[in-house]
Formats: sequence, structure tokens, C-alpha cells
Amino acid sequence: MRIRHVFRRLHPFIEVSLLWIAGFVLPRKAQAADWVHYRGPIGTGVSSETPKLAPGRDWRVLWRAKVGVGTSSSVVENGRLFTMGHSEGSDWVFCLDAATGKVNWSFHQPVSLDPNLFEGGSRSTPTLAGNRLFALSHEGQLVCLDASSGNVVWQKHLVKDFGGRKPDWGYSGAPLVDGNKLILDAGGVGASTIALDASNGQLLWKDGSEPAGYAAPLIMHLDARRTLVVFKGDVLVGLDPENGQSLWRLPWPTSYKVNAATPSQIAPDRLLISSGYNAGAAVVAIEGGRAREVWRNKNLRAHINSPVFFGGNIFGVDGNTGGGNLVCLDAATGQKRWEEKSVKGGALMIAGGKLVLVSEKGDLVFAEAAGDGFHQISRQTALSQRTWAQPVFANGRVYLRDNQGNMVCLGN
Repeated sequence: MRIRHVFRRLHPFIEVSLLWIAGFVLPRKAQAADWVHYRGPIGTGVSSETPKLAPGRDWRVLWRAKVGVGTSSSVVENGRLFTMGHSEGSDWVFCLDAATGKVNWSFHQPVSLDPNLFEGGSRSTPTLAGNRLFALSHEGQLVCLDASSGNVVWQKHLVKDFGGRKPDWGYSGAPLVDGNKLILDAGGVGASTIALDASNGQLLWKDGSEPAGYAAPLIMHLDARRTLVVFKGDVLVGLDPENGQSLWRLPWPTSYKVNAATPSQIAPDRLLISSGYNAGAAVVAIEGGRAREVWRNKNLRAHINSPVFFGGNIFGVDGNTGGGNLVCLDAATGQKRWEEKSVKGGALMIAGGKLVLVSEKGDLVFAEAAGDGFHQISRQTALSQRTWAQPVFANGRVYLRDNQGNMVCLGN
């Protein structure tokens, strides 16, 4: 206990790394190569799998596919890849062979393209839990599919069935599976956050009246309890995942209510939030049932894609879509450690201590996830259209897709 106390005093972010290694990463190691949820199995954007890299060497294109217009990322498990896209007046859910790109099955339902200052199409990333795949359209259609066949298990609608209010740019947050519960940011009056029975779609609980945000809800261990964290349109809320009871809240107003970057836990009782439109970033401490800002600044203004915490550092794209720079912040203080102007916009994850980046124009970049500067390992053109979806590294392969629905799988 004394050692732990000293670690907390010196650097709380060192302690959380040890706790996650001991308590989270190791039990999941057998599944580390799969990627079953937006930003990975526990929603951190970090994989323990290590890419095989050689300075300056390009990765080979293994296959290409068309998956429809949208910004949905992918989930991968047991040789299958699942993603979403819009084509011919419908939203499509695809199950592809992860090694070849061949379509195993597809499901579609009528949904508008709804371009609104971007290409439109599917926004949310599907979530895989066992043999069930949960997919949410930007209009609110929610479907549970058999992951093996694509057959419909059940269907609901966030607006029509639960009184949800669709945000201006459509529902975007990935569904969250927590035990027998499917949790969604619906944005309704009296039903801002809802939990459904994952087996049949029946309502289990509902809470709040805040407008929906665009981030994915997550479970975190904060303030000595399991906490459901939801980044709403103008507030960060913590709820009891068992019944929806409000635990704490932190107002976070942003222009157009665009809170889209999913929060990241960076210490036992601390999490990071960030938004664009010059809102900035903050580390928030949850203590004694209250949320307080530890630090806040404008060194990182993550518009759409989520920053990633690793090794005491925060990596993210600063600024709105169309040209923000990659930055690295000290997680303890929020001070900027470095800024890289050669990587514009796009999204990132971390695998084996390496940054896996895709720029907005479609360049795939590998670099060291280090706090002492940007150390590029390789860079190549992978896509040619605007790219917002988070890259996925799973089972030794990189999966990317642009907003027009061009998907590419790369390996070495």
C-alpha cells in the first residue's frame, strides 16, 4: 500500500498503467488480436498486438472492397469483419471475410443518405457481442443480427419506440453491450440514455433529458464504482449502469452540440474529454460523487475522432476536420509536448506502442507513440478520398475505409 501511495503522489498516470496491466489487459490477452467494439474491446483505442514494421517499407494491399458511403469504422473477430455503409437508398451492414474481403452476408434497410457538410451515410460502428451484432443507423433504426447468418433477431427504433431525439448530424455513437444490457445515447426527453435487454430489445431503464452527443458510451471504473460514461451534446454524465441513476455531471457546452470524441480513462478516477470548435480538452477527476476539472486548455480540440492515452501521453488531432495537426500532450498537465504538421486530420489508434494513423487524405502512417517527438516509421498512400473512420489493426492486418466507402486491407 505504501508503494502504491507513493506512485499516486508522484504520478497517477503511472499507477493506472500498472492497474490496467494487472486488471484489464492480461485477462483479455487471448482476445487481444480481435477488435469487437469501436476503439477496441474496452474502448481505449489501444491494442496489445504489435505490428511488424520496417522503416520506409510499404505494407501490401491484400484486398479492396466497396462498403458504401459513411464514416463507420470496423469490428473484427474470428476471421470476420463487420462494417456499415450507405448505397442505393439503404444502410447496409456487411460481414466480410477479413482475409479476402469476400462478402459473407449483408443486410440492408431504407435509410436516407443525409449529407450535411460531409458525405453522409452510416455514422455508427457496429458492436459485436458473442454471436450478436448490433447496428444503429443515423436515423435511429436499431437492429440485432445473427453474426453468423445476418438474419434479424430483433429490430427497434430509437425515435419511434423510445422517444429519442436525433441529433443534427444523426446518431453516431456505437452501441454498448454491458452484460445483458444494450446501452445507447438516444437523446429523448426522459429517455436521454436508455438500456435495452440485449436478447429482445425490450426497455430495461431510461434516464435524463439531455440532447444526444455523437460519442460512444463506455463503462469505466471511477470513484470506486462501475460507471457508465456518456458524452452528451452539452454535458458529460456518469450513470449507474444497472439502473441509470445519475451519479455526477459536468457541463461541457460546445458549438452545435458536437461532442463527438469518445472520452478516455487515463487514471483510476480521471478521464479525458475533448471537443472541436475551439472548445479544447480537459482531464476530469471523479471524486466523492462529483466531477471537477483537473486541467483544461485548447492544446487539443478533437472535433470528431477520439484522442488516445498511452504511456502518460495523450495523442490526438487538434482542430476541426479539414487540416488539424497531430499533437502530443502530457496527460498530467495538459502541456503540449510536440506537434506534427505532416499528418493532417484523420484518425488514430495505438498498437504495440506504435501510432497507427490515417490522415484525412488517406495516408497510412506508423510512428512511435513517444512523448519526446514525432518519430515516423513509415508512410504510404492507402486511400484517395476524405477519410474520417478510425483505423483498425487486428490479427496483423490494417483495415481502413474512406468516407466514400472504399475499404482497403493491408498486411506485410
